[in-house]
Amino acid sequence: MRLHRWLIAAGVIVLGGCGPSGEDELRQWMSELRATTKPRVTPLTEPKQFFPQDYTAENGVDPFNPMKLTQALRRESSQGVANASLIAPEMARRKEPLEAYPLDAVKMVGSLNKTGTPTALLSVDKLLYQVRVGNYLGQNYGKIVGITETNMRLREIVQDPSGDWVERMTTLDLQEGTEVKK
Repeated sequence: MRLHRWLIAAGVIVLGGCGPSGEDELRQWMSELRATTKPRVTPLTEPKQFFPQDYTAENGVDPFNPMKLTQALRRESSQGVANASLIAPEMARRKEPLEAYPLDAVKMVGSLNKTGTPTALLSVDKLLYQVRVGNYLGQNYGKIVGITETNMRLREIVQDPSGDWVERMTTLDLQEGTEVKK
């Protein structure tokens, strides 16, 4: 009797697998959708026609004049001399201790006025330093050009994307006491 029930259950399962699986309905729906859907392609605009023109420079400058090339080379060489004169004094002087640290590692934590000379207090690696106008700090030849109660201005010499040395002004602001006491 038990065997009989198992055979009936197995037969029902086998016959259930032979029924429609819904795949035919899906295929029919897809074919109807393909037939009714039309793609929307925007047409390309016609390219503009190029009309070559002769060069007529009656009063203009000749672009192939050798003097133009000479002038451009003279300008470029004078810029190279100016760039070299900007960085040469920085390379010849002895570096100060704070030039070993990047500017983002330096924090201005205070300022004071010692005998009429503005002085900034800087914190670097948990050490406190006093700096004045004319001192150097940072890794880009940063020279301090001004100190106020709330910030410090630096003149840095950096290379621009073309490789020329240029001056850049940077400000280091006073850091408020945001540390949490434990």
